[in-house]
Amino acid sequence: MKKVFYLSTCNTCMRIINELDLSSDFHLQDIKTEAITQYQLENMRSLTNSYESLFSKRARLYKELDLKNKNLTEEDYKNHILKHYTFLKRPVIIFNDQIFIGNSKKTVASAKQALDE
Repeated sequence: MKKVFYLSTCNTCMRIINELDLSSDFHLQDIKTEAITQYQLENMRSLTNSYESLFSKRARLYKELDLKNKNLTEEDYKNHILKHYTFLKRPVIIFNDQIFIGNSKKTVASAKQALDE
């Protein structure tokens, strides 16, 4: 599978996509216009260690809903991501059986290295 979950209004996502110079067989899914399905989220979860690793604690709604002061379970993380796209840490790049989550320099470098192999 070659897929990128991103937000087209996010300059960081767009910069990373351009930087990675993805081949035309990658499917780009703008999570604002094409919502993440439960199946897709479960597939992402199967490639990583938790729903929490897919969850963005930088989201504005995270602060507005005061989620940092709540004990969130894996099911809570899953439900929040499915309920609102802003909770997905992005971009999420799936390349074969590898997943790269977020925009840290280390993550982007790892994705770039995997794509170049």
